[in-house]
Amino acid sequence: MARFVTVSDPADPRLADYVRLRDVNLRKSLEAEHGLFVAEGEKVIRRAVGTGYPARSFLMARRWVEPLADVLERTDAPVYVADDATVEAIAGFPVHRGALASMQRLPLPAVEDLLAGARRVLVLEDLVDHANVGSIFRCAAALGVDAVVLSPRCADPLYRRSVKVSMGAVFAIPYARMTSWHDGLSVLRAAGFTLLALTPDQSAVPLDKALATGPEHRADRVALMLGSEGDGLSSRWLDEADQPVCIPMSAAAMDNGVDSLNVVAAAAIACHALMR
Repeated sequence: MARFVTVSDPADPRLADYVRLRDVNLRKSLEAEHGLFVAEGEKVIRRAVGTGYPARSFLMARRWVEPLADVLERTDAPVYVADDATVEAIAGFPVHRGALASMQRLPLPAVEDLLAGARRVLVLEDLVDHANVGSIFRCAAALGVDAVVLSPRCADPLYRRSVKVSMGAVFAIPYARMTSWHDGLSVLRAAGFTLLALTPDQSAVPLDKALATGPEHRADRVALMLGSEGDGLSSRWLDEADQPVCIPMSAAAMDNGVDSLNVVAAAAIACHALMR
C-alpha cells in the first residue's frame, strides 16, 4: 500500500520529479537522466499504471486520494499530498486535474522486434511538436494501427504534453525509435513493408486508390510515412518510398489557397484509410 506524506515546501527535494513541468529543456534533461515521465490526471494515471509502468511517486491534492484509492492501494510508492498552491508552485502552473504521477520508463523495443507482429504501422519523421505526436498516437490507437516508428529526432511520446493530449493513448500502442535516420527505412523494407509516403502534392496517387488494389496485389504489410509539421517528409525519405500518396483536396478549396491539412488531421484520415 502507498505511503502518504503531507508536504508543504515546494523546494522539498523529494518532489524533484515534478519541478517546472513546462520547462521543456529542463524536463528533457531531468527525465532522460532519471528514466521517468510524468502522468497528469486520474484517467492518464490509471492508464499508465494499468499498462505496467511502475510508479516512482505521486503528487496530488487531498481531494484526489479517494478517487485514486484503488490505484494507490496496489503500490508502495510514496504519495505526496499538498494543497493546490503548493502543487502549483512545484509544477509551475495550476494543475487543474489535481493529480500527478512520476512513472518509471520501460525499455523501448528495437524497431525489428516491434515490426515482428505488425501489419499496419505509422512512421513519423522529425515531428517536433509534442501535442502533435500525442494526437497522432491517439488517432493510431483509436483506429487500430499496430505500431508507430519514430525517427531519431521525433518528439518524445512520453513527454507530459504528449501524454496529456493523447489521453493516455501513448500507452495503448507499441512504438520504437530508429537509431539512424539515414538508413532507418531499410529496417522496414527488410521486414517486408511497402512504404507509402504521405505528401500534400496532389499529383501523387490518392491514398484510398493506393490501398484499394485487388487482393492479389495488395501489400500484406504497409508503413505509412508522415513528415514534419513544416516541411513534410524529407526528399530522401520521399525518394526511398515505394509510392507517394496524397489525400485529395477539394478543387474549390484549392482555388481559395487551401491546399493541405495539418499533420494531425492528415494522420486521422490516413489511419482510417489504412485500417479500412
